[in-house]
Amino acid sequence: MSKVYANATEALKGLVADGQTIGVGGFGLCGIPEVLITALRDTGVKDLTCVSNNAGVDGFGLGLLLETRQIKKMISSYVGENKEFERQYLAGELELEFTPQGTLAERLRAGGAGIPAFFTATGVGTMVAEGKEVREFDGKQYVMERAIEPDVSLIKAYMADRSGNLIFSKTARNFNPNVAQAGKVTVVEVEKIVEVGDLDPDHIHLPGIFVHRIVLNETPEKRIEQRTTR
Repeated sequence: MSKVYANATEALKGLVADGQTIGVGGFGLCGIPEVLITALRDTGVKDLTCVSNNAGVDGFGLGLLLETRQIKKMISSYVGENKEFERQYLAGELELEFTPQGTLAERLRAGGAGIPAFFTATGVGTMVAEGKEVREFDGKQYVMERAIEPDVSLIKAYMADRSGNLIFSKTARNFNPNVAQAGKVTVVEVEKIVEVGDLDPDHIHLPGIFVHRIVLNETPEKRIEQRTTR
């Protein structure tokens, strides 16, 4: 059965629902699944918990879902460039689970590896550790972090073959492989689709066993967050 869908709307049909946990790849605006996020907004699903390194910016990325109030909770590392996020959070309209960046990556990696929890020294003695088990190993304190397994993961890659084997472009790899592996179902947005066998096996970054649906987006917007000139 082909994993390639006609468009993002078709790829999300029958997959997303109210109250789900959605994993979203990307780092800032680098390597975000632009058309999948827009399609998710257009489904109208609500009360979502979104797991992503950041919360997009106003009017783009996950910022689109914040504007339409479809996100109930964010699990992220960085939220500093989204005014609507700030407004909703300070007004008590949005839940936030702050997670250090390395811890977030490991929580997703653990989810993909079938590891339910792990201990890390990061966050001990801070608000990050509140309400979590803290245990001593060899004289040092460690906080227990639970794995994350999104109901649906939305990711971005540069190229896929029709079996879902993926190649990422440079730093756009970022959180995408971990998000893909952690998801119960993973949908990938790519710029190029090739036939099975066209990719050198040594060049594949993520095997197709982790990918369930593929969408082609040949002309992504690829915004730059802050352009500085001198």
